[in-house]
Amino acid sequence: MSDHTHPHTDHAPSRARALGSRWLGIGLATVISVVTLGLGLTGRLNLYISPESVWFACAAAVVTLVGAIWSCTLPLGDEGDHGHDHGDVTETDAAPRSPRRALAVASTVTGGVIASGVVVAALVLPPASLSVELAMSRVGEQTALFAGADDVTLGVADTSTFGVGDWASVFATATNTAAYDGKTVTLTGFVTPTDADEVNLTRLVITHCVIDAQPATLPVTIDAGEFDTGQWVEVEGTIKADADGSLHVEPNSVTPIDEPQDPYEY
Repeated sequence: MSDHTHPHTDHAPSRARALGSRWLGIGLATVISVVTLGLGLTGRLNLYISPESVWFACAAAVVTLVGAIWSCTLPLGDEGDHGHDHGDVTETDAAPRSPRRALAVASTVTGGVIASGVVVAALVLPPASLSVELAMSRVGEQTALFAGADDVTLGVADTSTFGVGDWASVFATATNTAAYDGKTVTLTGFVTPTDADEVNLTRLVITHCVIDAQPATLPVTIDAGEFDTGQWVEVEGTIKADADGSLHVEPNSVTPIDEPQDPYEY
């Protein structure tokens, strides 16, 4: 006759597992939603995604919070109860599973610690742009964003509204560079070095989020030692066409500024 006199000896471990499962699911989702809404309300979510996607991210965060609140009304452990009765598993049956179970527990704990660390870091660390670091890591890359613009369209556009990304498209694709010679510009970006003894004015252009960010660069006639790499500046000057057909920015004034609240172009 089997001895079933200790059916509740694993009550504490079961409760701990239930709490752990609830934290990994509901807890982390709630924290991420709160962080997302906080960044959205303070206008800092633009540091990670394009402004057009902010409303969608905030709406998803609200839905997640509603679901998390509803889930918390369930008794602890119900989310893992599938209606199966495992109370009659014998020690002989359980023994072969113990190494697999230990590996599963170790994997769950490791994943939980990593996920929790990432979420807590997002909560604790202040939001910051990746402009300079990301741009420097992609120096020299050939980006499709500035290689296929329609020169005819750019030629008839109002260049007074162009940002660094727009002008980067012109610099990369224009066949009649003389058409742009003498155009006045007021541009904001940060300083990055070039192979020559000059600098580029750089800005990151994103389509959806910082993962697809591409650096747009414009050669500016500034002494390479005048500004530190990464220094944000406002450049007022003129577009100049060189004899070889290339374009560069000839500055009339270069003013150091703080990083703008929205450091990206779209």
